[in-house]
Amino acid sequence: MKKLSKNALIGYPAGIITGITYGLNPLFAVPLMKNGASIESILFFRYAIAVLLLGAFLFFKKETFKVSWKQAGVLFVLGLLYTSSSLFLFEAYHYIASGLATTLVFLYPVLVALIMVFLRVVPSWPVWLSIFLTFVGVVIMTQSDSSQTINPVGVLLSLGSALVYAFFIVIINRSKVIGNISNSLLTFYALSVGAIVFLGKIAMSDHGITTGLENHAAWLNLIGLALLPTIVSTATLAIATRNIGATKASVLGVFEPITAILVGTLFLGEPLTTNIVIGILISMAAVTFMIAATKR
Repeated sequence: MKKLSKNALIGYPAGIITGITYGLNPLFAVPLMKNGASIESILFFRYAIAVLLLGAFLFFKKETFKVSWKQAGVLFVLGLLYTSSSLFLFEAYHYIASGLATTLVFLYPVLVALIMVFLRVVPSWPVWLSIFLTFVGVVIMTQSDSSQTINPVGVLLSLGSALVYAFFIVIINRSKVIGNISNSLLTFYALSVGAIVFLGKIAMSDHGITTGLENHAAWLNLIGLALLPTIVSTATLAIATRNIGATKASVLGVFEPITAILVGTLFLGEPLTTNIVIGILISMAAVTFMIAATKR
């Protein structure tokens, strides 16, 4: 039996961690939104806290913050993509259940695979099969029934989040310009762009920057958002894409909807239907097959 390579031993766990931590978005974000905080304020503080923590980490590691103008341009685009993905997802929470919205974002593996095909990188048949099965699983999970209805606006916002997230992944994987930039520094600059964008949006609005964020629980939720779905998720995504490729890293994100659905059910009172259970089982089987069939 062939042993897994070093890249696989690093990349697969990193991809799983990415999915789980990104799936925790609703756990921290929904209580803040219910308490009256604006999406712009939530995302600004989420990114700003993450930038401060990550900046301190890089400083104590004595890592240089210097990048070329070309690298800065790519990092700026990555920041805009990541920012847009978060914004679309949080807006979707206003229209459909948070677990469902985060689950719909998991359509991005299909989009990544299609983008990679346009770049003349065709996945192997086990990966294609895994993508198909995870797509089937997500479709089953998002079927309407007596316990929940699907608002098309929320669906479109979630799909928009998936699309820009797919481009984010592909650029990290394919851009040679940022190939020598560490995962931590890449994350730092992408999040810095997001913090600046949302600060600008707050400045142009009439919404108070700390409205709905007046208690300790709110700030604990913001710190949770900054650490897990932001720093950890983005850094491990970069690690996974560089070690096992964009498409496989995306498929491992199946842990994202599973986590989001469990969070919605256990902590936010959202329904756990038979469709959701069946969809999760199909998606888990697809990921297991992919890892077993592609021992690189």
